[in-house]
Amino acid sequence: MKTVKIIVEKYADGYVAYPLGVDGVVVGQGDTYEEALADVKSAIRFHIETFGEKVLEPESPILEAFVAEAAL
Repeated sequence: MKTVKIIVEKYADGYVAYPLGVDGVVVGQGDTYEEALADVKSAIRFHIETFGEKVLEPESPILEAFVAEAAL
């Protein structure tokens, strides 16, 4: 089993989730954090079934993900 890092963003009308280290566009959504996470996990499984394990980076260079704000 491969571990994938997933970003979950909260918006006024729900949540959007997407994985890091997966080739192609894979997105999930839901009214709650849990729904968005479950949806994107299902989408990742489907993406792998459709395009094969090659969509997963063998060794993801991403160790951690951070959110930062910067005034520009």
